[in-house]
Amino acid sequence: MKQLAFFLLTLALFSCNPGTETQKKAQSRPNIIFIMSDDHAYQAISAYSNRLLETPNIDRIAKQGMRFTNACVTNSICAPSRATILTGKHNHLNGKIDNRMPFDTTQVTFPQIFQDNGYQTAMFGKLHFGNNPKGVDEFKILPGQGNYINPRFITNEGDTTITGYVTDIITDLTLNWLQEERNEDEPFLMMYLHKAPHRPWWPRPDKFAEFTRKQFPLPETLFDSYENRGAAAKTAEMNLLTHMMYSHDSKIRPETLEEMGEKVQPSVREFRNSFYGPYGRANEEQKAAYEPILDSINNYFKANWPGMTDREKMIWKYQRYMQDYLASISSVDDNVGRLLDYLDESGLAENTIVVYTSDQGFFLGEHGWFDKRFIYNESFKTPLMVRWPGVVEEGSVNTEMVQNLDFAQTLLDAAGMEAPQDMQGESLLPLLKGNEDAWEREAVYYHYYEYPAVHMVKRHYGIVTEEYKLAHFYHDVDEWELYDRLKDPNELKNVYADPAYASIVTKLKADLKDLRKKYQDSVELDQHYIDLYNQ
Repeated sequence: MKQLAFFLLTLALFSCNPGTETQKKAQSRPNIIFIMSDDHAYQAISAYSNRLLETPNIDRIAKQGMRFTNACVTNSICAPSRATILTGKHNHLNGKIDNRMPFDTTQVTFPQIFQDNGYQTAMFGKLHFGNNPKGVDEFKILPGQGNYINPRFITNEGDTTITGYVTDIITDLTLNWLQEERNEDEPFLMMYLHKAPHRPWWPRPDKFAEFTRKQFPLPETLFDSYENRGAAAKTAEMNLLTHMMYSHDSKIRPETLEEMGEKVQPSVREFRNSFYGPYGRANEEQKAAYEPILDSINNYFKANWPGMTDREKMIWKYQRYMQDYLASISSVDDNVGRLLDYLDESGLAENTIVVYTSDQGFFLGEHGWFDKRFIYNESFKTPLMVRWPGVVEEGSVNTEMVQNLDFAQTLLDAAGMEAPQDMQGESLLPLLKGNEDAWEREAVYYHYYEYPAVHMVKRHYGIVTEEYKLAHFYHDVDEWELYDRLKDPNELKNVYADPAYASIVTKLKADLKDLRKKYQDSVELDQHYIDLYNQ
């Protein structure tokens, strides 16, 4: 009996043990969920500003973790930003300088390193380039830009089309993998990547109906005249009135435009597939949900557009833009909430790092613009929030200059892995742990390449500190711009030629030269990529 009692006691103690050595090791290494939306402006997250929209679920990450107020990108355009995030390198080294040039597939991506070190890896949503993501055990990714309605996905086992709304579907796939497919004995890296709110903005029908009834405050610089700026701002083609398309962006049916004829000018040329390309994917039931809202928009347009002044037209286009853009984000916020709820309910939250970011910022009518590309704040800055229970102080805020260049090294460091020597970022771990004294960077480097191309934003590179921004526009012009970020937060006055800033210009030019050398960028590379683009 004593022997039996001893055996039962030993068995009970063993069963209470947290698990095998493999399980213990897995539990000691954090899981990581990297959430990234596409073109999600920081101005449209209420943790940054509730002027436009409440995002209570995304805000939970900031309230329970750290919010970065000076997070920014190296190149404000979709595929290059993603290439920088995956490789931890500037685009002139990973090859993906713009949406056209190919990614250098010999580059090591950080998911590969996680995979090689015993992490399960999965990716669901929008990658934007390449059909076979490296270092990912399981994936379902949208081809190219993807579609909002009944999207097609590329998978390990071939293509598939899933009926529904893309933001909901990407979340369904993510939750299904977390609940049903992952191995609980191993830590995981989950890349949860939303298409929304990328153009063209097609909200889910219920959000479409809700947000078309809303009106939003006008940005302070909506009617910017670009006085005191250079040629780049004056010649860019992203103005709401003259460059935002009726069908593609404002949901005006091609038939409506044909019926109204010249009354709808000015506009860029419209194509029927700009409306029926995305909307044509809807089935009859889905169209029945959209049609009453589309009727309302089109009827108002026909009745009122011809009599509007240019100012009134600009405001109407801005409101239509915000209604659809913010409705798309509202779905993202709902779905982030679904994921966070699951993490809390399952107990995974305690040992899971959650990152929320966007591939870049976006203009929401500031300077009269939509889109991104510029080094100016709305485009250059990106949201970044990190939750890590027990490590990151809840509700903390950081103002240091950090970049998407840093994401790979940060996640590798957090998981106890050594980053390759050729990665160019810096681990944010000291900042996440509240140790700002260990952070030495004072300035970041930016370089935009895609010109001449859509939106016609001239090529430029620059240096940005918390106080100043110096940019050099160098292709078909040779112009410098300097902005005092503290005195002129809207970046309305180029003070490059102001004698009061002469010493600042001298110092920043020297620092910019040092950054170009540090990151292995050069005049020769600039010309090399111009020549490639022109081929």
